[in-house]
This record gives sequence, structure tokens and C-alpha cells, in this order.
Amino acid sequence: MAPSTFVLLFALLLASLAATSDASFDLRAELNHPYAGSPLSNHEMLRDAAMASKARRRAWNDAASVAIAADHGAISDADVLVRPFGRSEHTLTVGVGTPPQPRTLLLDTGSDLIWTHCKLLGGKHREPLYDPAGSSSFAAVPCDGRLCETGSFNTKNCSSNKCLYTYDYGSATTRGELASETFTFGEHHKVSVSLDFGCGRLTSGSIDGASGILGISPDKLSLVSQLQIPRFSYCLTPFLDRDTSHMFFGAMADLSKYRTTGPIQTTYLVRDPSGRNYYYYVPLIGISVGTKRLNVTASSFAIGLDGGGGTFVDSGDTTGMLPSVAMEALKEALAEAVKLPVLNGTDLGYELCFQLPKGMTVEAVQAPPLVYHFDGGAAMVLPRENFFVEASPGEMCLVISSGGARGAIIGNYQQQNMHVLFDVQNHKFSFSPTQCDQI
Repeated sequence: MAPSTFVLLFALLLASLAATSDASFDLRAELNHPYAGSPLSNHEMLRDAAMASKARRRAWNDAASVAIAADHGAISDADVLVRPFGRSEHTLTVGVGTPPQPRTLLLDTGSDLIWTHCKLLGGKHREPLYDPAGSSSFAAVPCDGRLCETGSFNTKNCSSNKCLYTYDYGSATTRGELASETFTFGEHHKVSVSLDFGCGRLTSGSIDGASGILGISPDKLSLVSQLQIPRFSYCLTPFLDRDTSHMFFGAMADLSKYRTTGPIQTTYLVRDPSGRNYYYYVPLIGISVGTKRLNVTASSFAIGLDGGGGTFVDSGDTTGMLPSVAMEALKEALAEAVKLPVLNGTDLGYELCFQLPKGMTVEAVQAPPLVYHFDGGAAMVLPRENFFVEASPGEMCLVISSGGARGAIIGNYQQQNMHVLFDVQNHKFSFSPTQCDQI
């Protein structure tokens, strides 16, 4: 073989390897618990998480109403509130820049913009800050950049060919400059990729000590969309344990590769008829308490043509939500099944509580499972610990709360010890009971 031919083949091989590396994002990552290291007791932690979840839902309802009004021309897209942030999101530590600057980002299935506190802008920041001056791979995104042109921002302004934005998450607003940077994921097996992100600062609200946000929604600016990640999964350890959870991307996101404690079941991801891509909707059609099917119609859980309602899986909502008609039926069925004295739990922020017999813990209570039924036959069977909590000594409360007339949220309390997979490419949602601390 001639030397020139060998050099050409070697160059083609390197190019092929580089293309393969850029095209795949196969990774296992560790998720930090929202309350890791917190001095709060479990009772205090649960109340705090419940309040944060309710705040998120108020903003979600407001956002849905505003978005529907925007579709009818009654309000502008810039007025749409995306979502609030509290102490309910798990976090992921990533390296930003070259060399990597470690930063902790809130992981959120309902947000798209990737964003971090940045020294590029003046003003008050939370340390530590990402410093673009210390990175050799930082670059501004020009005004004609694809994500600058197509991304959904509250406001956008081009100055000196820089894409300046404001972005509203509901209870937190950030402004900054859209830029491109190298992000490094993973601890043992590291993967580095180039991403567009927001280099900016908070102008209002709080993200509870994190450095920024890692959006993994179906929308344009998210990690999943930018890298065209075909699927991802996560497995959340029990909330009260405050342990590390696990997340998988690409080829690593395969439920059959990990030991499960129940069957793998699959349903489909529902497209938002309005064309918005805020959340991962699933076709919930009914609920059972044990073998008793609640008298609630599938339409109570369905997304409307205007984008209102719908059932989605949320990595950041702790407690979960059901439409009011389903919640009333659920409370009645649980009161009949549990056979313990019912208490008024509103002072603790819960809608249904039971008095535990003296000396009995919540672990000793016999309660039938809660079953979420999906179109096509898949059924998510939730054990007692995924919907009941000991809210205070001697009181067992239903962690799920009531929403509006339509719509439901499957929160991370329902998802604990449940390996869930979002097959974005094929529009499918799979799940399987799993001991998440053992995978």
C-alpha cells in the first residue's frame, strides 16, 4: 500500500471515529438528592417539598392559561411563564468549559434552556460562577444562529451580533447571552459535547443554591433536542433516604440491561395538539385502588386541543397531582380501604390524613396499591410508600394533591424505585419497578 493511500485511509478512519463520537451520547450519570446535606428532619423536608410542588403547579396552571390565551391572540408569547423552581429538583454536576469548571445544575424534564450563572454579565451572582474568560472553547452565538432564531425566549435582542435574551421560569427569571461551550458529563466515563446555553444571571427568584439549570424537555433548546438524544432514563432512590439516584442516556438507557423487580411496561408519549413541547405527556386513562377502579373518566386526564390539561411525568414535582374529580374519588376509596381514623391534614398541607394507632409506624400500615392505568394496557403499580408519608409523628398522609378540572402530574415521589425511560425518538414511555440503589 502506498504511503499516501495509508495516510488517506487513516484520516478517513479518524474522521469516522470523530463523527461517531459526536453523534452518540451514551452515558451514566449520578443525580444528587434535592435535600442532600439538609438539616431538615424528614417531616420538615416533606412539608417543604409539598409547598414547593404546589408553587410549581400554580405557575403551571398560570402558564397553561396564558399560553392558551396567546394562541388565541389575547396575549403575547413573551408573557408565557414556563415553570418555577424550588428545592424539589435533583441536580447533576457537570464540567463547563475547557478546562472544565465544575457546576451543579438543576435537572428538569419541563424546561429547555440550559443556563448557568456567568461572569460575563455584571451584577449580583451566586458563587461559584462560570468564567468564560477561563475557557478556550467559549464562543458567542450570533444573531443568525439557529437556536437564537428558533428558541422560545421571553425577550430577545441582538446587539453587536450577540444573542441577548430574558427567560422566565415562573418564580425565577434569567437574562444573559446565548453562547456555545463544551460541557463534560460523567464521573468515571466522561463525555464532552458542544452545547448552546445561556450565560447569564438571575434577575429575580431563586434556584436554591444550584449554579444553573439543565433542561431536558422535548423543546428546541434542551440537551435532548440539541444532541438529538434518542432516549434517556432515570431511577430515583427512595425520597426519604436522600441517596444518590442514577440517570442514563443513549445506549445506556435500556431497562432490560438492569435488574428489575417487576415487568417492563410501555405506553406512548402523547403529542401536545397545540404544538408546544413543554412536557412529556403520557396517556393516563384511569386509576385503581387495589382492584377497585375509580369512577373517573379518561377525559379528566387527557390533554385538550388547546394544550390544556394532560398528564405528564415530572422530574421536579415531588408530590404529584390529580384532577379534582379523581382526587375526591381517590380520597373516598382510600378512606374505605385503610380503615383508620381520618384527620384534617390541611394544617400540614395535605388533603387526606389518618391517625396511626399508638406505637404503629407508617411502614406497618396495610394499604392496597395505587394503580395508574395507561392507554394500551400498561399499568404503573405504586406501593404504599409511593403515595403515603408520615407527615408528622402518628399521622399518615396522602402525598398527592388536587389540581384543577383537568390534568395530572406523576411526581418523583410516585417515581421512586421506578426506572422510567423516555424513548424520545420512538415517542414511547417505559417503566419498571427497580431497586434504584442497586443498579
